[in-house]
Amino acid sequence: MKNIDVKALGKVAVLMGGSSAEREVSLMSGKGVLAALLSKGVDAHAFDPSEQDMGELRKQGFARCFIALHGRHGEDGTVQGALELLGIPYTGPGVMASSIAMDKIMTKRIWRFEGLSTPEWRMAASEQDTRDALAALGAPMIVKPAREGSTIGLSKISSPEECAQAYVLASRYDPEVLCEQFIEGVETTCAVLGQGRGAQALPVIKIVAPEGNYDYQNKYFTDTTQYFCPSELPAEMEAAIRDLAEKAFRTLGCRGWSRADVMVRASDQQLFLLEINTSPGMTSHSLVPMAARATGMSYEDLCLHLVVNASTDAAQGAEL
Repeated sequence: MKNIDVKALGKVAVLMGGSSAEREVSLMSGKGVLAALLSKGVDAHAFDPSEQDMGELRKQGFARCFIALHGRHGEDGTVQGALELLGIPYTGPGVMASSIAMDKIMTKRIWRFEGLSTPEWRMAASEQDTRDALAALGAPMIVKPAREGSTIGLSKISSPEECAQAYVLASRYDPEVLCEQFIEGVETTCAVLGQGRGAQALPVIKIVAPEGNYDYQNKYFTDTTQYFCPSELPAEMEAAIRDLAEKAFRTLGCRGWSRADVMVRASDQQLFLLEINTSPGMTSHSLVPMAARATGMSYEDLCLHLVVNASTDAAQGAEL
């Protein structure tokens, strides 16, 4: 990175923890980010919104925030909205993009309208809706909360007898349940950094999880999942995934950074967007740092880059 006057960044809060189901992972991400920023000479401090009022950020003189929160009240637009009111620049997408991206059903509607490929889906408000979705979409089918992350509350079902349990599990986390066509094939993820037309995708990562089960445990707490970066995919396929990730990013109005999950269907190599994560993990198992390393950008440089480019919706509007 170019020489940066870290003192000019002012006092930086690393928002971590929070009250979502992903609190444990958020604390892991936040501690890594905090250590990285401190190693760069940034005046960085931990801040847990579940333990301190957000108004304390202004009272304590914080000039910008690195959002290392995951899930509800962290990447769903609520914290972003609070920071807008406080006038404190923050990392990642703004209020609307964060809110939309957290809602998988709304995200799919927008992507489909814009002509971007995503698996077929149905909403479910009952066990019977889930059974009807299975009949329409076919088996196997994915059942998950519409507004959760890290595969929390997710089930893969193949028979009507499994619908009740899958629906109950998903609805425990969100009243809106998403039933999604299962795509058999290669699982990939692709991070995007930047803003607008200048946003660029990082190298694609291919994910090979035990028995194809890339769940919460295999994401963060085991070493059995394999990650390939370079992806070992054909060059034209890698380019197509990166292009799709950039379009997904821009279509939702993201800025700063995000990470899109893309399936490559085995039967015909067609690409399908699953979802986009607007506050990606920054743990030792996380994928954006892995992709950044493939370009020569260290974990520490990535954290600094994101903080330097922190912004607000208000500031973005002023630049138009």
